[in-house]
Amino acid sequence: MSGGSKIEKVVLKLRQEKKSYREIARILGISKSTISYWLSGNPQSVKIKQKLSEKNRRESKTRIQKIIQRSREKWEGIRKNAKEESIKEFAALIKNPLFISGICLYWGEGDSKPKNPLRISNTDPRMIHLYIKFLREILMIPSEKIKIGLILYPDLSEKESKRFWIDITGIKTDNFQKTQYIQGKHPTKRLPRGICMVITHGTVYKTKMLSWIDILHKKFTI
Repeated sequence: MSGGSKIEKVVLKLRQEKKSYREIARILGISKSTISYWLSGNPQSVKIKQKLSEKNRRESKTRIQKIIQRSREKWEGIRKNAKEESIKEFAALIKNPLFISGICLYWGEGDSKPKNPLRISNTDPRMIHLYIKFLREILMIPSEKIKIGLILYPDLSEKESKRFWIDITGIKTDNFQKTQYIQGKHPTKRLPRGICMVITHGTVYKTKMLSWIDILHKKFTI
């Protein structure tokens, strides 16, 4: 039997032990491509490859499920801690008019879905100004984490609208998202500066806000 035949037998034996091409290459010091060439037409190797592929798929699925579970547990813990903090903060801040105003404002105008960011839309600059103040002073969110999005009619000047909302919010131009446009022309001119959206990402912020709304509702429910 030639030297090549002997080494091929060793390769096949290692393969029968369910070792991967990479493992065999490392053990014998042979390139992975050479091992693949030797084993590509071997029926036993083909069956082993099928079994290993199935095993890898199962292990990969298990790993993914564990990662998802760990991530779920992590975020559940974060939300639980945020909710516990919100209860203590509510008791400490209940007499603060800005605190109560911000909660009521978001309750009426904000996005209530837990997985979405803190997001509120309105045309009234007074309301937007009050909400920004709430974010900064109550939730202690720095300005760089507050995003602004504008919804405009085509006949409105984006430049002038941005300048207007920058003056109201104090948020820099870099934090403005791409402007969205509504088709048509507003007949009554009630939106001279468009609709202003204030967006803030953060699971802790959203959890606290929804918790405060719930606490406020329960507190005044007879």
